[in-house]
Amino acid sequence: MSESQNLTRKLLASHLSAGTLTSREEIRLTVDQILIEDATGSMTALQFEALGVDRIALPLAVMYVDHNVLGIDDKNMDEHRYLQSFSARFGLHHSRPGNGISHYVHLERFAQPGEVLVGADSHSTMSGAVGMFAVGAGGLDVAVAMAGYGFWLECPLVVGVELRGSLPPWVEAKDIILELLRRYDVRGGRGRVFEFWGEGVSTLSVTERGTICNMITETGATAAVFPSDERVHEWLTAQRRGNAFVALAADPGASYDESEVIDLATLEPLIAKPQSPGNVVPVRELVGTKTVQVCVGSSVNSSYGDLATVAAILRDNIVHPDVEMTVTPGSRQILDIIARTGVYHDLVAAGARMLEAVCGPCIGVGQAPSVGLPSVRTFNRNFPGRSGTMGDAVYLCSPSTAGATALHGVISDPRELGAPPEVTAPPANPAVDDRQIIAPLAAEEARRIRISRGPNIVPPPQGRPVPERFKGRVVIVVEDDVSTGDMAPDGALGMSLWSNIAECAKHMFRRQDPEFHDRALAWGGGFIVGGHNYGQGSSRETAALAPLYLGIRAVVAKSFARIHRRNLIAQGIVPLVFADESDYARINQGDSWRIEGLRAALEAGEPLVAQSGADGEIRLDARLLPREREVLLAGGLLKYLRAGGQQPLGIVEGDSRSAESGGLESGHQPLADRET
Repeated sequence: MSESQNLTRKLLASHLSAGTLTSREEIRLTVDQILIEDATGSMTALQFEALGVDRIALPLAVMYVDHNVLGIDDKNMDEHRYLQSFSARFGLHHSRPGNGISHYVHLERFAQPGEVLVGADSHSTMSGAVGMFAVGAGGLDVAVAMAGYGFWLECPLVVGVELRGSLPPWVEAKDIILELLRRYDVRGGRGRVFEFWGEGVSTLSVTERGTICNMITETGATAAVFPSDERVHEWLTAQRRGNAFVALAADPGASYDESEVIDLATLEPLIAKPQSPGNVVPVRELVGTKTVQVCVGSSVNSSYGDLATVAAILRDNIVHPDVEMTVTPGSRQILDIIARTGVYHDLVAAGARMLEAVCGPCIGVGQAPSVGLPSVRTFNRNFPGRSGTMGDAVYLCSPSTAGATALHGVISDPRELGAPPEVTAPPANPAVDDRQIIAPLAAEEARRIRISRGPNIVPPPQGRPVPERFKGRVVIVVEDDVSTGDMAPDGALGMSLWSNIAECAKHMFRRQDPEFHDRALAWGGGFIVGGHNYGQGSSRETAALAPLYLGIRAVVAKSFARIHRRNLIAQGIVPLVFADESDYARINQGDSWRIEGLRAALEAGEPLVAQSGADGEIRLDARLLPREREVLLAGGLLKYLRAGGQQPLGIVEGDSRSAESGGLESGHQPLADRET
């Protein structure tokens, strides 16, 4: 009799092509779907081109233009044209600007139970809401998966989260994920997948599950998985993809590596204070905090239910005179629904400013708040400066809390509003219109496409093989929980430079030290030293490419965030950890370090010693998995593949699945024309 399995292990086992499902060992997965968005898209695309393949080698890849859309100069449109022509040439679907936020649109139109999705965005985990294994990764790892090489991952622990009961009035799915962040903070989820089960699961809609899965990455987790049940069937049917449904759940009696229990009935409204998603307290502790801005939306809370809840709170009222309020729908479909149900009218009449269906203020593109004054948002991150304002004070909360706060001008507990107002019900069958998603051309026609390249579309620097001896200075010492947003800046100006690493690198660590860029060049590179959870947040590999361009050969930290550590390795930068964390306090900017026998130590998997004139010996450890060691020694993932270090799993010509089954046939007709 076979052993009972949890759903995560089932999903991994069904896609396993190398390795064993043993925690902390590296496994190779076959990939069904790829998600790319424009902020990470150019580097992903340029590195895919460098692989020299003729066409994507898996069933489905979608390029979304949803981040870099403000159009402050010609660089934005040049990038759009590059990504659209790249998609046409190599067989990707292309979601045009304004069609919606990548994660939300993907959940609507492509996410499929039982499949594996790899996305060039850390919040790609959102598709776990329908029983997928959905994981974020750096652009090069995504390009390699798209070329048919599969996806390598350290086999995670699985945390079984039992949901009991149901949520009380005014408490929402956002409060569930905030509760997990209160328990785990931004590091406790590293190396883990959170799998949800129990009677409380059926009380949550797919979009509510999506909120939890989207934001699970803020705990440092690899992914989140919900079962594919009747609620998923209802969702897919409403999206005219009912045939994509497959019932999936953990086996009865399945075991987990770790367990959590959340009694939904005992939860209360929660809020994350500046400047970390893990800085969670009950809303009641902050009631009365004066607020100047409320922003509703982002990929984590931009569903119809989210917006309709806020509209119901504000109906026949106005936003407090001291508050500026914006609302961002998750997709063009949601925009259509709120227009037809009156939700749009209620929001506008109350004084909310309606934004287009793009990421926008979530990543600092517009709506930057005043310095130091509270901005209350339903977003997923409040890292320092992410809003576009250095010295910001961003709070993260549920739509109900945001609506009550907008009404009163101070942070408010929505339970004080009394009985919840009636929320306008959405149409049973939303209008599905995929004309803004450009489907791939047939392979022969695609080969005639000429890719458009603006002057700011610049191939990234190439990694170099690890030397036997490395000598350099400590260019900067940074604190715990430094995010990739500190290395490759958010905001309209910063993001417009991500496709040009030389320009992007000028902004690296501008919050910590504006002189970092010039010093790194003057010193010929060297070492970066960091604290715990170095590189948390976004999957943007520009945060690894910028230091590569500046000559950084190694980063030494107390610990690393998963995706950024992988990005460093993929680009040939050595991630090292302190053998004794107390040594971190001894390090100073400008210290000269020398590591002898670096290459030999990496080959043998042995500890390292950095000789420092100021601090004596600093004992270090690489802690590399076998394949990671080979990639580093080769000088990065591209060089490793070119040297024959890994063979592709096989080519999938086109996409044989129909729209109704959840996939989309190859061709150049609008997708809606092929729906049944």
